[in-house]
Amino acid sequence: MALFELAPLQSRLTAPGKLRFVDYETLIGMRYTRARNRASGRNHFISFISLMSMAGIGLGVAALIVVLSVMNGFQQELRSRILGVASHVQITGPDNRLSSWSAVMEGARKHPLVEAAAPYVNAQAMLSADSLVRGSVIRGILPGEEAKVADIAQQMKVGTLDALKSGGFGIILGSDLARSLAVRPGERVTLIAPQGLVTPAGLLPRLKQFTVVGIFEIGMFEYDSSLALIHMTDAQRLYQLGDDVSGVRLKLTDLYQSRVVARDLTSSLGRDLYISDWTRSHANFFRAVQIEKNVMFIILMLIVAVAAFNIVSTLVMVVTDKQADIAILRTLGATPGSIMKIFIVQGALIGVIGTLVGMALGIVLALNVDVVVPFLEGLFNIKFLSKEVYYITDLPSDLQRGDVLTVGAVSLGLSLLATLYPSWRASRVNPAEALKYE
Repeated sequence: MALFELAPLQSRLTAPGKLRFVDYETLIGMRYTRARNRASGRNHFISFISLMSMAGIGLGVAALIVVLSVMNGFQQELRSRILGVASHVQITGPDNRLSSWSAVMEGARKHPLVEAAAPYVNAQAMLSADSLVRGSVIRGILPGEEAKVADIAQQMKVGTLDALKSGGFGIILGSDLARSLAVRPGERVTLIAPQGLVTPAGLLPRLKQFTVVGIFEIGMFEYDSSLALIHMTDAQRLYQLGDDVSGVRLKLTDLYQSRVVARDLTSSLGRDLYISDWTRSHANFFRAVQIEKNVMFIILMLIVAVAAFNIVSTLVMVVTDKQADIAILRTLGATPGSIMKIFIVQGALIGVIGTLVGMALGIVLALNVDVVVPFLEGLFNIKFLSKEVYYITDLPSDLQRGDVLTVGAVSLGLSLLATLYPSWRASRVNPAEALKYE
């Protein structure tokens, strides 16, 4: 900026009786951000570096928002799928056996946060069909009650839970379990219980044929490949439990209050019971997702930090190039603080534009992950999440306002931090030394 341009500018901004909307430090800082001198290739280069800094910050912020949204989506999807089969709170007795379970259910239902309760029998068995044998977790249920505490009824591919009849010895298999046994609805499988029968000929395994009456698909390989449902009375008869069950499953109105409910029920039921909630029984899953989210935040924030600290090199180059202008401003009465403010404004403008562009791009991508990911999978003919490896095969997204604001605030903070040293260096320029060779 030439000397004859500075004097009118300062007079216009500081003229008596006129309202001062924008100070000259802000105007000069904004002007330095872009190249105005067409003849100066160096100015164009500095503006190019500024543009790259903006782009780096924008891409880093966008990537961070998308990744955090996907991690939130994984956490939410994992929770919904696990709790669609598992329970919010589970009450069991000693040795996985609970007597007088009706009284326990009634006592649990009195809690204001308990929405529904259902008894169950949980056991292990081998399932055989022709020459194929697979290990399985057998869950005995009452179909009408089970539908109140779990979402399996909504995940049925073939048949319904009501197809399980007491004494009918029907069985509902997970989709992968049915596929591995090569059975379809209407066909029979043989259930081999681990508890044997003592006979004069020795210990014989307990066998019972069941008819496949339905197939469900939760979308989690752990359940789809190993879980089988039978009627609770059939399970009691097969495993010789009499009228006992393995435990009672509870569904809460607020799943995040599960620890409070478990603690209250431990005090109120007053029996030798073991009460656990979903945060303990599946803590490893959710802890792993949270740790991964925190690690990804740190790693991707380093990308934003690298882009933000490119502002340092940009401003150092600007300070070196504009030493004569700085000296002229000092001779016109600008204080070191004003000089410092000019370059803080320039660096902050780069950070603000980059952050806002990155936030907008990140929000758009996070809201359209279900469109972008299938497009990329089809374009490159790949599958990002294989069902045999991952619990969740579709890439979910849950955009949260708090994550967006946190990323934006950290990005702006790093950008402002990067402006401090170059701005301080500019404020230390000696006018006499800067103009010595002009």
